[in-house]
Amino acid sequence: MTVDLSLLDLITGASFLVQLVILILLIISVIAWTLIFRKRSELKQAREEADEFEDRFWSGKELNSLYAELAAQELPPGGMEGIFLAGFSEFARLRKQAGVEHRTVLDGTQRAMRVSLAREIDMLEASLPFLATAGSTSPYIGLFGTVWGIMNSFRGLGNAHQATLAMVAPGIAEALIATAMGLFAAIPAVIAYNRYAYEVERLANRYDTFVEEFSTILQRQIHTV
Repeated sequence: MTVDLSLLDLITGASFLVQLVILILLIISVIAWTLIFRKRSELKQAREEADEFEDRFWSGKELNSLYAELAAQELPPGGMEGIFLAGFSEFARLRKQAGVEHRTVLDGTQRAMRVSLAREIDMLEASLPFLATAGSTSPYIGLFGTVWGIMNSFRGLGNAHQATLAMVAPGIAEALIATAMGLFAAIPAVIAYNRYAYEVERLANRYDTFVEEFSTILQRQIHTV
């Protein structure tokens, strides 16, 4: 007696619950891969924009000129440019107010940059929680389908008059497909989450360093006027 153990036949011949588990894992995998490629592009763009802005910022250009160029853009800049705009805008606004102490101006400027920094990090971290969740839960979802499939196989085996490997093999094979699907969804998600979380942390450190450096420049500037 021969048994067809092709992948497609095993999936189509699986129980409804196992098929549902496989479908759920397939959807999770598609969403995870979509987010992986999108986040890869977003982080690459953020790194390139940070490199470009740092070159412009440290080139010796006047801060007023740099601010005017960035403020004139049609789309509001993000990343390090957005932090610079938020800080310099608040700095200029507070300096125009009469009777405002230098310490108050600098504190207000730094708070504005910190708020902008928090927004940028929040946007960079978007989608990472889904990858973490997919990586941690997909194996258990697949394991649930595996347990259910094996349980059905042994239940059918118990009702049979003559037990053979051919009777059990298809059920066990279809059950193991659920585990394989769980790993297929989980492994890329875990790898991507760890890599992207590290890259977000590096960008956050760059942004934080820029906030401190820019605050120092403004502190020197406000005391020389």
